[in-house]
Amino acid sequence: MRDRNLIQIGMMEVRLLVDEDQSAGSMVMFEFVVPYQSRVPAAHYHDDVDEVIFGLSGTMTTTVDGERCEVRAGDTVFIPRGVVHTHENLHQETARALITMTPGLIGRRFFEEIASAINVIGKPDIEHVKEIMLLYGLVAAPR
Repeated sequence: MRDRNLIQIGMMEVRLLVDEDQSAGSMVMFEFVVPYQSRVPAAHYHDDVDEVIFGLSGTMTTTVDGERCEVRAGDTVFIPRGVVHTHENLHQETARALITMTPGLIGRRFFEEIASAINVIGKPDIEHVKEIMLLYGLVAAPR
C-alpha cells in the first residue's frame, strides 16, 4: 500500500505531515530526506512564503543569501521570503529535516507536480521544472 504522504523526487523524499488543504492554506510541514550528494532544488527564492528548517539527523548544507549553514540535529534556520537559498547533502549520512512553510502555498500539489517532472527516464526538462516552480511562487535565482 502506497503512503500518499510520501513523495519521492529523484533520490529525495518529502513526507507531508500537514498539507495545504489540512491547514486551509496557512502552512505546510514536511520531513525532508536528502541522501548523500543530493541537491535540491536549484538556488531559488519564494515570493510569498517564509521557510523554517529544523535539523532532525545527519547534516544538510543550506546556503542562504550566499552563506553556507550546516544544519544538524536540533539546529534551526529561518529563510524569509525573497531570500535566495538552496539545500544539499555534502556528508556521508542521510540528512533529515523538518520544514515548515507559511503560508501553505508550496505543498502537496507542488511536490507531486515536481516529482512527475523530475522522475522521468533520461534528463528532466529543466524549463518545465522552472515553469512549475513559478506557478507556486518559487523563482530560480540567476546563476
